Amino acid sequence: MTLEFPVLLRLIDERSTAFRAAVASAPSLDVQVPTCPEWTLFDLAQHIGDGRRDWAATVAAGPAPAKSAAEGAPAAPREREALLAWLAESTEQLLDALRKAGPDRGCWTWWGTSQSPQTSGAVARHQLQQMAVHTYDAQITVGAPQPLPDEVALDGVDEFLSTCVATTSAWPHKPAAVDFHASEGRSWRLSLSADGARTARLPWPGTMPATAAGQDPNAAAAFFSARGTASELVLILHDRIPINSLTLDGDRRLFEQLSAWDPDE
Repeated sequence: MTLEFPVLLRLIDERSTAFRAAVASAPSLDVQVPTCPEWTLFDLAQHIGDGRRDWAATVAAGPAPAKSAAEGAPAAPREREALLAWLAESTEQLLDALRKAGPDRGCWTWWGTSQSPQTSGAVARHQLQQMAVHTYDAQITVGAPQPLPDEVALDGVDEFLSTCVATTSAWPHKPAAVDFHASEGRSWRLSLSADGARTARLPWPGTMPATAAGQDPNAAAAFFSARGTASELVLILHDRIPINSLTLDGDRRLFEQLSAWDPDE
């Protein structure tokens, strides 16, 4: 069960506010972002603002791909106060488009073969995770990283697996399963096979989801499992912290294969 649409919008606004607070506290906008080393903090802020404006236009356009909102729009201002105002406006454009669309309207997305629907509600869910992870990027840049809020992180594990990993493209290795256990009491299984990658919530840690058990009775145990807080799991999945931050069990090579896998190749 995912977060309700109004909760997603509230949390997008909260994470956006936290992002701007980090930008406001930075000694310089030219400082390098440790988790995105090719970017300065200004580059990260520009990415956030342009991206939210683009997704606002995408949501407003519905199922048809929208022209980039950044084309022809004023560039992100270099002066800090103006940049903060521009960022706030970018977030409001996205939230306004989402409010007008509602959660069930069809929307173009790049995740067509995943387990996430192509709706404005799914866009809101993904946008929350983008804001949450990039807020962590901004916070670590200014030396004040904070864990992702629990409700954001718990939905974030499921959202990443459903949107960014799940696919109908064939897994090129032996069939396998990877379990993710959040210390807050929630677990997921990612099943990998010639049919692709699919994720399911485990009823409780160490059990098989009924659908997966029905598909493969021999996959009663995961080949690899990772345990940590939900925030740590999300940051691992987004390649922000090293996997050794987690408690690991099983064949680590499987996780390395998963990290290196590009289903589009």
